Amino acid sequence: MRLDPTTGLRLASAQTLALTRRSVVSEWRQLGNVMPGIVFPLLLAAVYTHQFERVILLPGFPVVDSFLDFVLPASLVQSVSFGATEAGTELARDIENGFFDRLRASPCARLPLLLGRLGGALVVAAAKGVFIVAIFLTFGAEIAGGPAAGVVIVVTAVLLVLAIGALGQVLAILTGSQEAVNATFPLVFTIIFMSSAFFPTNLMSGWFRQVAEANPVTWIIDPVRRLILEGWSWSDVGQALGVPLVISAVTVTMAVFTLNRKLGAS
Repeated sequence: MRLDPTTGLRLASAQTLALTRRSVVSEWRQLGNVMPGIVFPLLLAAVYTHQFERVILLPGFPVVDSFLDFVLPASLVQSVSFGATEAGTELARDIENGFFDRLRASPCARLPLLLGRLGGALVVAAAKGVFIVAIFLTFGAEIAGGPAAGVVIVVTAVLLVLAIGALGQVLAILTGSQEAVNATFPLVFTIIFMSSAFFPTNLMSGWFRQVAEANPVTWIIDPVRRLILEGWSWSDVGQALGVPLVISAVTVTMAVFTLNRKLGAS
């Protein structure tokens, strides 16, 4: 029996919400997996703020009162990146233990199989983002763009998780292995360090500067940092949200295509 589009959309939304809730509950029950993504970036920010305080006096360095303001977007990206591949890991786990096959045999639509796990990762990323920003503000960081800029910063981090999570789901569908998905985490972390996350590109030199300037993470962090240091700018808001949104559109499309191909071949 074919469902009318409205009923089908309502059913798919309910299924997505149920799978999202399942992902969030799973994360809540394993807080030990979430805590490193909060503790490590905060500790690193504390060390860097103390050790690199004089770096802000270098000619050409952005005008800041404290290195804490400068490192805020880097710490936020670091924090959410710890769980960015979780949507792919969960999908691979479900494939390994047979839960994915049970969902396929049920009346569950195809898209919620992906969106439910992505939704859970986004909820966790948003919570971590709000917490990280709140901790920075408590210890003296300032966001020149005001509360609206703070919202944009958190949303940007969430969109970045969407992009990375969907890519992790592509690997999960292709390999059906949690290990294969988790193996991408060092690559994600390396990409963050080879960007403008901890140092401005205009003060870099050689091949490292070229890599950093071509790094999509730099394209995301730089406008976010300007919102923090310089104030509200619609162009910076557009770039901060637009870059991860475009990447997310590509990776989510890849995940949907890969899933349809897998289910069509089985």
